[in-house]
Amino acid sequence: MISQSSGMLGILELDEGLSECAALSPREGSLLNPATFGLPIITEIVEGALAERVIRGDASLEHACVNAAHRLVQRGASVVVGDCGFLIRHQDAISAAVDVPVITSGLLLIPTLLRQLAPTKKLAVLTADARHLGEELLGENARDRERLIIGGIEGGIYMRNTLAHPLVQTDLDQIEHEVGECIGQLRSQHPEIAMLLFECTGFPVVSKALRRKTGLPIYDITDLCALTLNAVLGRNPDLDPDGIHKGTRK
Repeated sequence: MISQSSGMLGILELDEGLSECAALSPREGSLLNPATFGLPIITEIVEGALAERVIRGDASLEHACVNAAHRLVQRGASVVVGDCGFLIRHQDAISAAVDVPVITSGLLLIPTLLRQLAPTKKLAVLTADARHLGEELLGENARDRERLIIGGIEGGIYMRNTLAHPLVQTDLDQIEHEVGECIGQLRSQHPEIAMLLFECTGFPVVSKALRRKTGLPIYDITDLCALTLNAVLGRNPDLDPDGIHKGTRK
């Protein structure tokens, strides 16, 4: 039973090395920052979920994901969200195992975003590693594959730090530079791009800055979380009176 009077966001956190991660303060706009949604956040480590294993698609992690989701719900989570968009591989298993809404990835937004655009326009999906964002993660969206442009920042400093264990935090300026460069390259090759979706849960910390720079609508995991929390709890302090998530404003 989902509580309507109070709630918590439960996050399936990667196994990134607690000794160093514990010292890192969640940044503004981060999925892990309680101020992003104005609600308490609880986390559970998905045992063995190193970033490399999650990104590459290690099927053996599914049981650990389900167990961590169960622990979050037992602790009072009203919504369960994954701290890596590549956890979408386990969406069906996790959502079948718990009785609250499950959001494993911003990729779940793709069908809605494509329908927002004119048929001649394209949606660009930005990921930490495009080599592992294949057709199998697009599901039924593969039929609109010509309208989906995939871009990644693999080979950069952000990805190197993400794969480190313990996790190494990347400077905000570096994240903005790498993601911004990728966007620029994609737009030069595909001028029909009219909207961006950030798959990587590390990118929302630069969403606001890149909305201003690109002039394009940018969606990320926090937008889907805000929508779901508002639906479940009937409120969200981070929504403007007109119901728009503050982080989406330019």
